[in-house]
Amino acid sequence: MKLLLDTCTFLWLTKGHEELSPNAINAFIDPKNEVYLSAVSAWEINVKYHLGKLLLPLPPDQFIPKERKRHLVTPLKLSEQDTLHLCKLPTPHKDPFDRMLVCQAIEHSLTILTPDPLITQYPIRYLW
Repeated sequence: MKLLLDTCTFLWLTKGHEELSPNAINAFIDPKNEVYLSAVSAWEINVKYHLGKLLLPLPPDQFIPKERKRHLVTPLKLSEQDTLHLCKLPTPHKDPFDRMLVCQAIEHSLTILTPDPLITQYPIRYLW
């Protein structure tokens, strides 16, 4: 299975597994699964960090690559095709970062690891 980490899932993963569900942990640690972190999540982390809404032990340009490598998470670039899918989405979710993650999940046939009930309203595969 190919998994896309929601931004909050990635951040919780870096702190330990306390906030993660047992299903999310099992999917993440299963060596058969490929795990991705989107450039969209890196963007969201940067924005929140610079607005003072997210505290990190290191600046995002150091924290994200370090934690991605430590947890064997592959970066996922944002493509033009991913962004063009946005016009096809219904709007139960107003968060632009989450909407782009949904587009990427659809375009790349990914399962999103997320606790967000709004994301789960889209026609995508999700797990929590």
